[in-house]
Amino acid sequence: MPPDSPAAAVPVPGSAPESPASPPPGLIALFVAFAKMSLAEFGGVMVFARRAIVEQHRWMTADEFNETFALCHFLPGPNVLIVTLIGYAVAGIGGALVATLSMCVPTAVLAFFVSRFLRRSSHSRWPAIVQAALVPLSIGLMGASGLILALAADRSWAAALVTAGAALLASSTRLNPLWLLAAGGFLGFAGLLG
Repeated sequence: MPPDSPAAAVPVPGSAPESPASPPPGLIALFVAFAKMSLAEFGGVMVFARRAIVEQHRWMTADEFNETFALCHFLPGPNVLIVTLIGYAVAGIGGALVATLSMCVPTAVLAFFVSRFLRRSSHSRWPAIVQAALVPLSIGLMGASGLILALAADRSWAAALVTAGAALLASSTRLNPLWLLAAGGFLGFAGLLG
């Protein structure tokens, strides 16, 4: 190797390198990707969104996605904010608008027609059976989303314990989640979760 060439990166055993980011998507590609996600998601956008954005399209790294996810949960408002921020991160203001609309409009239209159909089928038992079956499915998918993010973000035993403790507190108390986020941010800023 010539003396002025950069040193080759040496991979750390057992670690997967970050995938290089793909070029920014066009607005049509962004629309199609988020419209597909909106119609394929049940119980939250995280399971398929993370896979599509980080692994399939490589529009963001896992760390960028996790940081965006954390920011959206710190901000007031609906969880769909993550879609807006992802669209903005990968394609600017136009991307934010396209991602938000393509995530919300297809499912809103579908929900409108399904609710009209269910209202007309109110005398039948099967709508109640289908709705009852979707509850555990949604809970399982939300749990899978949390697990996927925790596995990607928790790089130490201390971080994993904080994640488990926060999940336990959030599910068993009425503690405001902002206190949990603030405590996690403080521990991370102090370098205790490294």
